[in-house]
Amino acid sequence: MIEKNHIRLASNTLRRQKILKLFQRILRRLAYLSPGGARIRPGLHRLRGVRIGQNVWISQYVYIDELHPEVIKIGDNVTVGIGTSIISHLYWTKSKEAVVKPVVIESDVFIGPHCVILPGVTIGQGSVIQAGTVVSRNVPAGTFFGHVPATVLGKVTVPLTPEHSYQEFARGLRPIRRKNEDDD
Repeated sequence: MIEKNHIRLASNTLRRQKILKLFQRILRRLAYLSPGGARIRPGLHRLRGVRIGQNVWISQYVYIDELHPEVIKIGDNVTVGIGTSIISHLYWTKSKEAVVKPVVIESDVFIGPHCVILPGVTIGQGSVIQAGTVVSRNVPAGTFFGHVPATVLGKVTVPLTPEHSYQEFARGLRPIRRKNEDDD
């Protein structure tokens, strides 16, 4: 009898977790399209578990991680530009390897439109992120952070597809020599 009750409780807990995840996904989709960058969208993301400070503006079409919103923290007086993605997890299809890391955006940060914030990143207080930037490492406080004009970064010899792991892809990258490097 005790074993059946334990199984029933475990089943109910699993069911509640699935309902909560579904509710979080619905809230994320509502926040993605809803008006109200100062109140409605931050409020919906708070309900999902994102820790958000006061006076935060979240523009439309902002993606805040769907599966692990609870590891994202956004400080006070932050602006997140239109079309930005804040990602706290990566799942590689071949290895099923999960990478879940917190993302911290400290207070007084401005994130321009169409940026991508990757797992494990901290953006320091008072920093400004240039539009279109992929933030893959920590940004010191009070920094204007961005990219140089886009250029070829390397030769891909192993495609990043479900048939190959990220590690295989990374090992297969080959540097490209630029003309000005030959002059040095």
